[in-house]
Amino acid sequence: MRYSAPQEAWEADVPVRGDVPALATLIAEGGALVLSGAGISTDSGIPDYRGPTSAARRHAPMTYEAFVGDPVARHRYWARSHVGWAQMAGARPNDGHRAVAALQRAGLVSGVITQNVDGLHQAAGARDVVELHGALDRVVCLGCRATPARTEIQRRLEALNPGFDARAVAINPDGDAELPDAELDRFTMTACPACGDGPLKPDVVFFGESVPRPRVDHCFSLVDRARSLVVLGSSLTVMSGLRFVHAASRRGLPVAVVTSGPSRADGVADIRLTEALGDVLPGVLDTLRLLDRA
Repeated sequence: MRYSAPQEAWEADVPVRGDVPALATLIAEGGALVLSGAGISTDSGIPDYRGPTSAARRHAPMTYEAFVGDPVARHRYWARSHVGWAQMAGARPNDGHRAVAALQRAGLVSGVITQNVDGLHQAAGARDVVELHGALDRVVCLGCRATPARTEIQRRLEALNPGFDARAVAINPDGDAELPDAELDRFTMTACPACGDGPLKPDVVFFGESVPRPRVDHCFSLVDRARSLVVLGSSLTVMSGLRFVHAASRRGLPVAVVTSGPSRADGVADIRLTEALGDVLPGVLDTLRLLDRA
């Protein structure tokens, strides 16, 4: 559900602590583990899930149960995703992504975990990014387990749907476009290029689906090796990301949170900022005299 209150009301109860120099000082100690969410990609034209910049969503997010169990729901998901892919594929890294990559190159960021599926951290130059919820540019066949590239699937979909000029009402953070119902039934889905069957699924974690355990364990190992945890652009509404904050807090690590509106880590954050990441992160680089490397 969209939060439609004005910015002042949205931030009214956020316990702001510290400032950009304090965040820079924390990161300057090295070993900072970054945990990012949808808020870091809003300046790249990808809407947030929640908060004052979020996009209204007419349809509930796709659940794993519906995707695997309901062919009609799966067909309509792919129709919306096919249209939304153009905006996702065309998105470019912003100053926030570039700042994280610069801090990693400087040896101050020890790892990056992202809840996003847009690939923008890597496009900005970040290395060894853990994509907690997968990535939209990969596809997996649930039948034969082949993993065709999303670009190949898009080419097939374009060939099968030359007249599919659906009008997108809005694009959601997961690349799922909002389309008029009349457009959805005109869409033709492609089969798996490897086995000729399927079904195909984007290599992302849907609501109700578990993050693969080895991936979760790797993230916990990054927390174990970190000296601090820096949360960027996430309200941590779902436990998928919040559990790493809990783990950092149990270890006594300093936690910094930079996001608009409340987060579920507000009670444990040592540094809590609500300014835009496009301002905060370049400010950190400037404080650390790394701006010329971004």
